[in-house]
Amino acid sequence: MFRSITGYFSHDLAIDLGTANTLIYVTGKGIVLDEPSVVSIMHEGASNKKSILAVGLEAKKMLGRTPGSIQAIRPMKDGVIADFTVTEQMLKQFIKKVSPSRLFSASPRIVICVPCGSTQVERRAIKESALGAGARRVELIEEPMAAAIGAGLPVEEATGSMVVDIGGGTTEVGVISLGGIVYSNSVRVGGDKFDESIINYIRRNYGMLIGETTAEEIKKTIGSAFPGAEVREMEVKGRNLAEGIPRAFTVSSNEILEALTEPLNQIVSAVKIALEQTPPELGADIAEKGMVLTGGGALLRDIDRLLQEETGLPVFVADDPLTCVVRGSGRALDKMDKVGTLFTND
Repeated sequence: MFRSITGYFSHDLAIDLGTANTLIYVTGKGIVLDEPSVVSIMHEGASNKKSILAVGLEAKKMLGRTPGSIQAIRPMKDGVIADFTVTEQMLKQFIKKVSPSRLFSASPRIVICVPCGSTQVERRAIKESALGAGARRVELIEEPMAAAIGAGLPVEEATGSMVVDIGGGTTEVGVISLGGIVYSNSVRVGGDKFDESIINYIRRNYGMLIGETTAEEIKKTIGSAFPGAEVREMEVKGRNLAEGIPRAFTVSSNEILEALTEPLNQIVSAVKIALEQTPPELGADIAEKGMVLTGGGALLRDIDRLLQEETGLPVFVADDPLTCVVRGSGRALDKMDKVGTLFTND
């Protein structure tokens, strides 16, 4: 009785706790928060006491620009928790933003996405972070399942659906049929690896040092996964390593394509392995319907064309790929009392 009353006053949440961004979906309202998974911490005086200065968008602006007493960090790495305490605090702040305190406010039920390659320990850490942030009950859903539901694939039918979710820290490949995951694989390659490859390429070829924010800007502006007819150029500012002085230089889309070759090959190879491991009947369904790309990495220009050329299958980018996972988690949350198979049993 008490549980049903508290349930009435609480807003249940679905959270996509990503390496790059955290998105929150509230039952009945839709997506209410989309902010970077970044926290800035203030170190106070000789005691070195830590206090949280900002989270999300405000903290991201501080990345690479902080004085000695302030540290801007990303507590999620490769889709899993790298700093347990900071993640819990970040979740608390985000939940507070979307659930304004009321007289009769109650603890929400929360659904959180986890990478399919995460270990029992990593999953327990995510669960405990959410409980520590004030959840009444926590359910975990694997990212390929959430992405497939969000992309509108017929996950509960007796037909094979293939989804490739390219996030900030990991790429999840999943084959789904009859409401369950038939095959899933997670490779720790994603948007962050793309940025890292661009930083290394520019350091190696130009002797210039650029930051993560600049690398991300280059990726979004002129990055591509397949050679195009048009070569785009962009002026970039960085520090010359030989002179130690800031300089401007120009990079082209062909150079960025070369820089991204290695991480892209890892994604292609993960997709090919998934197709090899898929049962023949489901393979026939995928050959007919193709695969769907979700996650921020799906926005990289021509990545669908690259996978199409490499596999010979139809490849589609989902509508609004960035929010697919959280929308799918939200739909699973709405069916929480009716559908058990969508959640992990950890």
